Parts: sequence; structure tokens; C-alpha cells
Amino acid sequence: MPNDLPPLAVTGATGALGGMVAQLLADQGIPLRLLARHTARVPQQPDTPTFAVSYADREHAERALRGTQTLFMVSAAENPYRAQDQRTFVDAAVEAGVTHIVYTSFMGAAENDVFTLGRDHWDTEQYIKERGLSYTFLRDAFYQDILPTFVGRDGVIRGPAADGKFAPVARTDVARSAARILADPAPHTNRTYTLTGPQALSMAEVAEILSRVTGENITYHAESLDEAVESRLAAGATQWQAVAWATSYAAIATGEQATVSDDVAELTGAAPLGFEEYLRSEGESSP
Repeated sequence: MPNDLPPLAVTGATGALGGMVAQLLADQGIPLRLLARHTARVPQQPDTPTFAVSYADREHAERALRGTQTLFMVSAAENPYRAQDQRTFVDAAVEAGVTHIVYTSFMGAAENDVFTLGRDHWDTEQYIKERGLSYTFLRDAFYQDILPTFVGRDGVIRGPAADGKFAPVARTDVARSAARILADPAPHTNRTYTLTGPQALSMAEVAEILSRVTGENITYHAESLDEAVESRLAAGATQWQAVAWATSYAAIATGEQATVSDDVAELTGAAPLGFEEYLRSEGESSP
């Protein structure tokens, strides 16, 4: 493998977040290498090497990362083995000589997080530290762009969020924040940032905003945690998926997602998009 490969690597290059970060860095003329599970889907960029990588495949990951100094590690797709797969990838990064990982974590990640998938993020954060790497953790709030998918066919959002609030963030604002850090990682060494939108919303308020923007009648129905798990199992989810989806709402109910952070603005110099602003901008950009 050539020794002159770019020392900055971006994973998830075919995904929404990794793809946006890669484009922002390329637009600045920053050399980088792109990693993805399927390189055929990676957008072609001049003089940009690409590698097919699975987090669970330590040998191939190590080869792809050799010579990398800074790694943007987008969290793996949700699955029962995500925490272990991410540990394997971190091990590969250490063996390859990576010194700094910028990792996309989740707001409020903790060992006993109410949101079960938040525990995976906590595990990965701790393992990155244990392996002696420098780090920057981006603890993202729920993404604004997934909220419309919470609406059922009957126009109802169902979940055990009670009247708790959360501050969803636009994925574009996470990408802008990540790109700013990756362009000059040193000032962000061993820092943790919480990336949120500008406003804490209840799920009922999310339904109101969706109704206003779409012109449809969208409402919120509060379920109990048990009801939420059972309804998702009945819809065909596996046990771990049902529990994960239900506890994502339950974490909102506890209030642990209600914090509004200034980190996006401080990192990028621009205020983050509000949820309604995001929806309207997406509507304007649609054909």
C-alpha cells in the first residue's frame, strides 16, 4: 500500500452523514480517504482513494486505515452486535497507527442509559479511551430528518415519551460541526460536544409542527413502555429492535434529552436549524 495516502479517513462515505462530511472536506481541498461497506456506491472524487471496510473485519480495516492519523468514525448501523463490532474497528485503528478518533455518539450516552442503544455508544466511547487514543465525541441529539418517519399510516405518532422534551438536530448541522473539527482536530482533542437543535420540543409539539408544514392532521398518542414494545413486536420487529425503539421515546420522557446546547453554533459560527425551518427547507429543495 502506498505511504502517501491521506492521513484523514472518513467512514460511512455512502451514508447521509459520512457522505456530507466527505463532501464538505473535499470542497475545502482537504485530502482524505473514504471508507464504506460498498465502494461502488461511493461518490467519485478526484484523487480520493476508497476502501471497502466492515467494522467487524479487523484485518481489512487495519489495511485500509494504515497511515491514518485522524479517523471520522460514524457509528455503525443499529444491530445486536454493534458494540463488539465497533470495538473490533477501534482495535484495527490502533494497530494501523490512528492517533485521534472523532466518533459520532449519542446525547446522554451512559452505561445504564434508558435508551438501550445509547449504551452501545457509551461502550465505544470508553473503549476508545481505554485504547489510549485521543478523541472527540459528538453526542448527537435525535436527527430531525427521522422524525417524519415516526408518523404511522393513520397520522399518529405513538410512543412512551409522555410530555418530555428533546432538541432534535439537523444532520446537516452535525456534518458541518464534524467537518470543522476534522479540518483542524488539535483544538478539539479529548473534548465531548453535544449537538442539538435550537429548541426543546415535546412529541406533541413535533406533531403540531409536522401538521403545520405538511397540511395533514398529525397527532401524538402517549403509550406506556410495555405498550410500545408490544406494538412494535406485533409489527414484526425483533425483541432488541422493539426495546430499542420504545426506549428511545422513554429517554425523552425522563427529561435527559431536554438540554439545548450551543455547541453547533460555537463550532461552526452559525446557529443550528430549527425543526420547522428544516422541514420547510427540505420541502423547497424537493423536486
